[in-house]
Amino acid sequence: KMLEGIEVLTHSSIRIAKKKNIYIDPFKIEKDYKDADLVLCTHSHYDHFSKEDITRVLKKDTIILVTEDVKKEAMFLGIDPRNVISVKPYEEYVYEGIVIQTIPAYNKHKEFHPKANKWVGYIIDIDGVKYYIAGDTDATKEAASVECDVAFLPVGGTYTMNYLEAANLAIKLNPQYVIPTHYGSIVGNKEDGMLFKSSLSKKMKC
Repeated sequence: KMLEGIEVLTHSSIRIAKKKNIYIDPFKIEKDYKDADLVLCTHSHYDHFSKEDITRVLKKDTIILVTEDVKKEAMFLGIDPRNVISVKPYEEYVYEGIVIQTIPAYNKHKEFHPKANKWVGYIIDIDGVKYYIAGDTDATKEAASVECDVAFLPVGGTYTMNYLEAANLAIKLNPQYVIPTHYGSIVGNKEDGMLFKSSLSKKMKC
């Protein structure tokens, strides 16, 4: 039941269809869905904030959460500017009973995602089930502190943690389900998903 209505579309693009339709970092969307109640963007890189792809899921009253550095661009996507909300870490938003919290997403020793940029991951609580979408991050102390039932973790390395670091983080988080993202297209090999799965504890579902 926790995974019903959950799709990883491409790369780090996730669709959660539970109570409402939520898209996180829509990317390479192949048709005009036009059904998003919420769009959550983790940061400004083109594979996470893609105006073309966001437009394909938008409807008239969609609410968009974006980081401060792309708020102005998001204002011109054709929706009510009041529905564009800028986010930074450690904030909470409630949308029709869905609770969304932001958490820092950053690199520890690489320059691609500096902590100072205040980019985010999201914890989405739907009827008491918590979905953690880590965004582009390393295995940080903030990420390790998250309580969640389902975790979406980047495993491709280079710009984020690699599959082994992600597996070690997953073991610390101990969710019921863990889903690898951010591999097999722009970065990382398709095998990274399998290597990630094989590195997890046997009890964890992937």
